[in-house]
Amino acid sequence: MEKDIINVALIGHTGEGKTTLAEAMLYHAKAIDRMGKVADGTTVMDYDEQEIQRKISISLACAYLEWKGNKLNIIDVPGFFDFEGEMIEALSVCDCALVVLSAQGSISVGSQKAIDYCIERKIPLMIFINQMDKENADYLSTIGALKERYKGKIAPIEIPIMEGSKMKGYINVFEGKAYHFSEGGAEEVPLSGELSDEYQNIKLQLTEAAAESDDELLEKYFAEGSLSDEEIIAGIKKGIAAGSAIPVLAGSGINNKGIINLLDAIVKCMPSYSEKGKVKAIDESGAEIELDAAEDAPFSAFVFKTIADPFVGKMNLFKVMSGRVRGGMTVYNSAKEKQERINNILILKGKKQEIVDGLSAGDIGAFAKLQYTGTGDTLCNPSRKVKFPPLEFPQPVLSMACYAVKQGEEDKIFGGLARLNEEDVTFSVTKNRDTNEILINGMGETHIDVIAKKLKAKFGAEMAVKEPKVSYKETIRSVALAEGKHKKQTGGHGQYGHVKMRFEPYPDGEFVFDEEVVGGTVPKQYFPAVEKGLRESIQKGILARYPVINLKAVLYDGSYHEVDSSEESFKIAAHLAFKDGLSKANPVLLEPIYRIEVIVPEEYIGDIMGDLNKRRGKIQGMESAEKGQKISAEVPLAEISKYATDLRSITQGRGFFSMEFLRYEEVPRELADKIIAQSKSE
Repeated sequence: MEKDIINVALIGHTGEGKTTLAEAMLYHAKAIDRMGKVADGTTVMDYDEQEIQRKISISLACAYLEWKGNKLNIIDVPGFFDFEGEMIEALSVCDCALVVLSAQGSISVGSQKAIDYCIERKIPLMIFINQMDKENADYLSTIGALKERYKGKIAPIEIPIMEGSKMKGYINVFEGKAYHFSEGGAEEVPLSGELSDEYQNIKLQLTEAAAESDDELLEKYFAEGSLSDEEIIAGIKKGIAAGSAIPVLAGSGINNKGIINLLDAIVKCMPSYSEKGKVKAIDESGAEIELDAAEDAPFSAFVFKTIADPFVGKMNLFKVMSGRVRGGMTVYNSAKEKQERINNILILKGKKQEIVDGLSAGDIGAFAKLQYTGTGDTLCNPSRKVKFPPLEFPQPVLSMACYAVKQGEEDKIFGGLARLNEEDVTFSVTKNRDTNEILINGMGETHIDVIAKKLKAKFGAEMAVKEPKVSYKETIRSVALAEGKHKKQTGGHGQYGHVKMRFEPYPDGEFVFDEEVVGGTVPKQYFPAVEKGLRESIQKGILARYPVINLKAVLYDGSYHEVDSSEESFKIAAHLAFKDGLSKANPVLLEPIYRIEVIVPEEYIGDIMGDLNKRRGKIQGMESAEKGQKISAEVPLAEISKYATDLRSITQGRGFFSMEFLRYEEVPRELADKIIAQSKSE
């Protein structure tokens, strides 16, 4: 491998400067000639039309730079909650993560979630406190908040030099030198007075953190009371890899302050792919194995993202996990069990693509126009078939009914959605058989809105969305006798069917048909026609045309005509009896009840329980959970159709929930009257 490759994901809360920081890193490494701005829509990473309009990242983007003999692949990740899937994709292939946190004196929700995600999955982590040039910047409070939440892990490796609320320079703790920012770059200044005392204090903390990560260093520290700068760096690097140390730096992406120090710290402290040594995979028998993460090993790669473009075609972003890939190779897709021929291999710098001859283990690139390959697939040497674990995405939390704005464009809509689903697997399209609505299921309102806008921009198909109908049902509460007679004389053969029915509640199932006919008043040959007529009838009830459930229908009498009776006549007679009988049997409207489990930090319990009560929820219990308190409740679906949005608002994004269908229950009378009236008006 010519250069050490370090793959870094920039993650954190939306609006805290990840894309701007990526731009500054690329600019300082001379990977770009000038710095673009998010506000102007000119950055390398935010190039999609939707990103430029909204001024937020909505898809991950890749670029690379070279710094002091290392190649850094930077993946800029959206911070908005609706695009969590992009973070999961990026972190599946990154060797480390850089959390970009605004110097606001606290930890924003998105950054907290990102840090927790990395700690849980043992992803090496560094924090950059950004926007230090803002008027209300508060470095010390931000560090204090980090230390409070992540006790024993936070290791500042520089000290900002402040002038009022502005950062005018920094002390590099590894070097023991102070620098002021100037027009020509950072200038060294004397380290004296309070700065010297602060440096000694932080250096001591850093030395202790380095010693605690390595037994040999700990012995030396106890014996000699100090460690060399090289030993401190080595110890901190071990601590980062083990997850016991999280180094922290500060600066300003938009004003290019602290960027060189950040790049230096990444190559000094963060693990490169070559240091990984081994990578876990699954062989053909399903057994877990370890592959050599080296250039001379058999080829394997993991596809972590797909980009669908109607003009360029499909692009698959991948990371080479072992070996080397070259143009012209034939590889095996172990997920689809198909062979693919590699044509062009691309490296990306935002939307710009460069064709390369090949890429080695650890590097990130893109394949163009593969036939079968999609996100989460493994490509490998056909003679050494392996598979990497699939990506695990959160389930969609919001469903909206979708339809074509222009009649006749339905095929265009759903074809476009299928293409977009290749690049964004966190949404799905399903059909509700009860309401006949097509549902788009996503991570939030913004997510679904972005999909609709992309659909129009990329495929010229205009999709509208609305709140989906609730799958109400109808049933009866009492027994009723009914009669249905269909008699029609049209010249020649007439039509004659006559049934007497008993309708009764049937709690053990959706529908059952039975007969108690005595003396052949209705011949057996017409029983199936009667049942068929009833099964068609229960698709639309008499109250609001919703399906009827929990119904038993018994044919007990009737009459027929030897010439005029037919299956169709008895079908119609059964339908007439159904309408007559259900109107007499105390018909009621039913609504779906869901079990919902909400996990929130303790301070939101009162708000959540009050909110669930307003939604006609019945609280079932509360218990401690890993990330707070879990509240269980039973709630009508009609009251929680947009619960994902509301929960996010109530808890500032700190709560999450799951739900599952339980049963149907009777709708309260006053609500049922409104639903029936609305159905009739429609």
